[in-house]
Amino acid sequence: MYPSLRHCVLDLEKNGHLIRIKEEVDPNLEMAAIHLRVNEAKGPAIFYENVKGSLFPAVSNLFGTMERSRFIFRKTFENAKLLFDVKKNPGLFVKNPFKYLKLIGTVYSAFPQKSNRSDLYSKILIENLPQIKCWPDDGGAFFTLPQVYSESLHQPGIMNSNLGMYRIQISGNNYLRNKEAGLHYQIHRGIGIHQSIANEKGKPLKVSIFLGGPPAHPFAAVMPLPEGMTELTFAGIFAGRRFRYFYENGFLISGDADFVITGEVFPGETKPEGPFGDHLGYYSLIHNFPVMRVKNVYHRKGAIFPFTVVGRPPQEDSQFGALIHELTGSIIKKEIPGLKQLNAVDAAGVHPLLLAIGSERYTPFASERKPQEILTIANHILGTGQLSLAKYLFITSVEDNSGLSVNRIEDFFIHILERVDFTRDLHFQTQTTMDTLDYSGGELNSGSKLVVAVAGKKRRELGTDLKNLQMPSGFGNPKVVMKGVLVIETEKYSNPVSSGKFIGSLSLALKEQSEINNFFPLIILADDSGFTAKNMNNFLWVTFTRSNPAADVYGVDDFTEFKHWGCRGSLIFDARIKPFHAPPLETNPEVEKRVDALGVKGKSLFGII
Repeated sequence: MYPSLRHCVLDLEKNGHLIRIKEEVDPNLEMAAIHLRVNEAKGPAIFYENVKGSLFPAVSNLFGTMERSRFIFRKTFENAKLLFDVKKNPGLFVKNPFKYLKLIGTVYSAFPQKSNRSDLYSKILIENLPQIKCWPDDGGAFFTLPQVYSESLHQPGIMNSNLGMYRIQISGNNYLRNKEAGLHYQIHRGIGIHQSIANEKGKPLKVSIFLGGPPAHPFAAVMPLPEGMTELTFAGIFAGRRFRYFYENGFLISGDADFVITGEVFPGETKPEGPFGDHLGYYSLIHNFPVMRVKNVYHRKGAIFPFTVVGRPPQEDSQFGALIHELTGSIIKKEIPGLKQLNAVDAAGVHPLLLAIGSERYTPFASERKPQEILTIANHILGTGQLSLAKYLFITSVEDNSGLSVNRIEDFFIHILERVDFTRDLHFQTQTTMDTLDYSGGELNSGSKLVVAVAGKKRRELGTDLKNLQMPSGFGNPKVVMKGVLVIETEKYSNPVSSGKFIGSLSLALKEQSEINNFFPLIILADDSGFTAKNMNNFLWVTFTRSNPAADVYGVDDFTEFKHWGCRGSLIFDARIKPFHAPPLETNPEVEKRVDALGVKGKSLFGII
């Protein structure tokens, strides 16, 4: 249990989980590049002793591996998990009270503790903090591990508060230096409700941004807790220590944070925010978001500035997702009756792709199993919290294979493709919401969804043999990703009309090739088939981040009947880059050379990168 970030850093170093970089490092791209290289190598946490232009040292990659994440929370994780189990099933306490008596202290730590004003805080300016810019085309410097605190004007007070993690732009664009910051939050976030209430009342929303503190605090900020339940209770549970706080001039101040920035968001005030290299592996582009008028910036004695770098997954934030799933997976299954397993696929950017297994338990009398209850489960999934941002949901029946796992992704797709009936099993939602960071729909927060619900007997044998494949002009270099999945390289995308006709020529050519339709029920069109088929992660990333279901899913011998669309042959995904897509993230070669220089003998990263 750590009372501060510094205690965590020292403990990691003592146990061989942290390295120090003594050389001066530049917060403009270089620190992020170091982080990415060390994280890719599954290396240790990184302490930057000498940050150019800053008064403070920095730390990153704290949660870079599951091993280190478990080490950090080794004294509190199991109790937190037990508490979640009891919440899911209160009868457990009655059956085994001695096992759960130790949770009394854990429950006590959930209640925030009001304390006297800390004397450890001094005031600075935002420009005194490390001005970390992660990707070459980012709009400026950002906070990437902030804990953003807000309260409702309808129900003020810490027990009705929201703590979320939303990126904060602190320089660039037309933000007033040291006086304004861009507050980027996505749809379905608690702070949005608080701001809506403040807007209705015509009053500014008071916001506090915490950086650092016990590592449980940033973890709490990403927890998907029910609306109305403050993340600060979870921060205390996972820290094994009550969240300390006090108020100053109406703003809540964390007594344990390394830095606190206070400010107000006024009704209707927005400014352009971005671009920013984000967790789908592309830039999120410039859009208007709320602007915070900065009041004060505080730091504690010996403060350490924490940050992370997001980009094409897997990255450090993937470990947050894995820990959250381990803690809450059973609760989600209880909230959605019949759901057995669920995986928000990290390699596909989390929100674009969900894999699920449900039960068809209510129709044991049917002569042939078909998707029924799993369709109800699918609707429930897409109506639950941030799961509602999913674009693609593949769901199947546990009765067809009790040993199937959503975490063995290739096996899962093989199971789906062996059984899917594309005349029946495709269910689209059009003109709906998508993840704010996903530009495959062409507009912010706008796109479509596709549920592929599969249940029943095996229908086909999947293949890998391409010797009989015949394609029209403009299509070539076919590659097999896995059994049943084919990637074809084709010319660059131009516009929807010509693209539809172009893909129509492929569909027509494949219509008479029954062997290909049987062997390869899923065909992906890509700009680079070699890259897409190289490994499963590339296939998942390209296919599900570069396509919008309603616009980019085609089929061989397709039809529409009573508003239902389906196809009798292979399903075709157009996963080419479109002109309206956000550009993918690429590193800066000159910066990479500087990082290389830190890896030579005698330098801080020798033997790590």
